[in-house]
Amino acid sequence: MRLKYYLIDKIYFIIIFLSSYLLITLILLAFKQEVLIIPISIILLVSLISLLLIDYFRKRKFYTDLLENINYLDKAYIVLETLNRPSFYEGKLLYDAFYKINKSMNENIKVKEEQFVNTKEYIEMWIHEVKKPIATLSLVLNKAPRKTKNIIKNLEDYVDQVLYYTRSENAEKDYFIKEVDLSSVIKNVGVRNMDDLLLNKIDFKVDKITSLVYTDMKWLEFIINQIINNCIKYKKKENSYIKIYVLEDSNKTDLVIEDNGIGIPDIDIKRVFDKTFTGSNGINRRTSTGMGLYIAKNLCQRLGHNISIISEENLYTKVIISFGKSKYFEVLK
Repeated sequence: MRLKYYLIDKIYFIIIFLSSYLLITLILLAFKQEVLIIPISIILLVSLISLLLIDYFRKRKFYTDLLENINYLDKAYIVLETLNRPSFYEGKLLYDAFYKINKSMNENIKVKEEQFVNTKEYIEMWIHEVKKPIATLSLVLNKAPRKTKNIIKNLEDYVDQVLYYTRSENAEKDYFIKEVDLSSVIKNVGVRNMDDLLLNKIDFKVDKITSLVYTDMKWLEFIINQIINNCIKYKKKENSYIKIYVLEDSNKTDLVIEDNGIGIPDIDIKRVFDKTFTGSNGINRRTSTGMGLYIAKNLCQRLGHNISIISEENLYTKVIISFGKSKYFEVLK
């Protein structure tokens, strides 16, 4: 709060005060009381300056704290909790108004959160119910042609995608971090995509992997499955392969999923994790939703992993999931 702007705000008060002072001076002159003009002038001017300064400094602390706290807080809406109720009337009005607004906002947020939780729970319940007939259908069609079985598998993938997207907004309550054998996760993903890989004539290569990482097994299976789905979706017409291997050092374990598909154009590479982004390659494939990598990125962040992509168009794509090594995890063993 600056004194300059405070005085500008008080300009009408100052004008009225000076006009009154001028009128008093003229009255004293009219009654030939010039001797009183100087002491009365000093008293009035000192009174004016004192009143303005006292009022300014009373308000200055409150408004300065208010503006500074709003600028420094990550969540500006909690600024009221950092302030004391001021002693001057205008400040009390503003503080009370903020309190009522904040209370109304919190009540509204609570209602929205309850609606979100109810919707999330209903979607999860619905998905689990839908999975039952899908599983039954998979068993019934176990001996059906791979193309038919692949349709069922794709349906299951899309249902899972909806489930994990819903959970990813509040994932802390849905996953459990423990030591996981990467080879087991990759084996499960490979079995799940076996028919799709054979149907598309893709060579699935997995190096010998013995690494153990701390993660949630189901979440990681979903993430890798989304990546494998993309590898299949954007494969080359001939001699396609998917290769999975691990690079390890003292700080982290990198799981690399490499394919020799059509690659990603440079113009798209920075946006592949954006929600609903399909890129120029996705536009040419109507089955692309642009959600798989977005959900994978979101879940990796919540699990504390890093996911990145490097690619050369028409040559290869590498998706790298990095698992950090921490002394904290050693304590968990």
